[in-house]
Amino acid sequence: MKAASLTLLLALTWTSAGAATLTVNPGESIQAAINRAAPGDTVRVLPGTYRETVFIDKNDIRLQGVVHEGRWAVMDGESRLNDGILASGHGVIIERMWVRHYKGNGIMTQGANNYQIIDNVVEGPCFYAIFPQFGRNGLVARNFVTKSDDAAIYVGMSDGVDVLYNVASHSIIGIETENSRGQLIEGNYVHDNVLGIATTMLPGLPVKTAETTIIRRNFVVANNIENFAPPGAITAAAPSGIGILVLGTDTTVVEDNYIRDNRSAGVLVADTSFFVTTPDVRMDPYPDELRLLRNTYLGNGADPQGSVKAILESAGQSTGVDVLATGKGRGNCIAEREAVRSLGIRRFEDCAPGTTSAATLSMRPSQPVAAPEYTPEQVGRLTYLAVCSGCHTYNARLVGPPMLAIKALYAGRPAALADWIATPTRRRPEYPEMPPQAYLPEQVRLAVANYILGELEN
Repeated sequence: MKAASLTLLLALTWTSAGAATLTVNPGESIQAAINRAAPGDTVRVLPGTYRETVFIDKNDIRLQGVVHEGRWAVMDGESRLNDGILASGHGVIIERMWVRHYKGNGIMTQGANNYQIIDNVVEGPCFYAIFPQFGRNGLVARNFVTKSDDAAIYVGMSDGVDVLYNVASHSIIGIETENSRGQLIEGNYVHDNVLGIATTMLPGLPVKTAETTIIRRNFVVANNIENFAPPGAITAAAPSGIGILVLGTDTTVVEDNYIRDNRSAGVLVADTSFFVTTPDVRMDPYPDELRLLRNTYLGNGADPQGSVKAILESAGQSTGVDVLATGKGRGNCIAEREAVRSLGIRRFEDCAPGTTSAATLSMRPSQPVAAPEYTPEQVGRLTYLAVCSGCHTYNARLVGPPMLAIKALYAGRPAALADWIATPTRRRPEYPEMPPQAYLPEQVRLAVANYILGELEN
């Protein structure tokens, strides 16, 4: 058996289409197999424990864990390594991997299009469990994610992404889409987080719009754990006990969800200043054209927390509601108004009878997005969008320090900034340690440093 097993080490199996399957046994390196793979190949990882970071910078690679008699291919960061799986190649599929105990990201795509993240387990403590950033045409489906210090599933500045049938728990936010367009969040079970599902528009990021998100047929239950975000982080302002948050986004549909036992409010609709006071003159902070259709609400608002409690008390209420709206917004509507316990929806119209999103089955484009070629200058901008903007905004705190401070510190010294990107040092105790990006080639780090210092504006 041992001899037979050895023959499987990084075995090369050719398919009829010419693609190969590279098989990795315990004790071997997944990254080594990725390095040997060609576009179209599959890297199969046999059950065992692998302690490494994997970076996929080739197109059309399938990273596939093998589950045998309940045993998984486990990637363990041991709370020592920063990232589990990073993918910048287009058309990447990541499936059936158990990724745990990475300090930063469990699975992250960076500017990748046409990706699929399916059937994985991602377990913290980590910052983001699954984090697709600045990509188009994505699928995040049937994953089990837990114990994130921010969002368990966090879709940032992306277009055309379906987030389907996942379980997200014990995190600051279960599922969040941020400054994104064309998102379908459907069939997920989101429970025991600080906040269940959020679609947000945040200031200071390069993408200035967030629109056309459907939040449908999800189970959003008992998102009541205490907020454990570090002081000063944007998420530290989130009161515990919100089922669904619509923060400054436009043309959002909330339909046919089961929203139960969220102690502050079932649904909160607010402009961006509710969480982030730093203005951004290039974006509209108000949630417009929301369609709050028929949902099932049970037991929400029993013990309001934080800013929600303050709003309710100012209105003379001691208990929460199913729907709470603050600030301004235009063209919003609600269905079955009289059946919903609410506050602040006086300006909402009644949704037209029969309004539904049922005809929209997916937000993904019908054809794959073409893989473009980039100049060095474009590589610098894309890398900033796909990597740096996950932790930094221009003039406010997201996770790390604002880019204004970094530009001032490294003005005229792009090589020094490129070195810091590879091996960052913690300079301010109020900010967490920034993750090293040494996996990026030197010329890419220099390109992004030149972009930050020379071209980046709010």
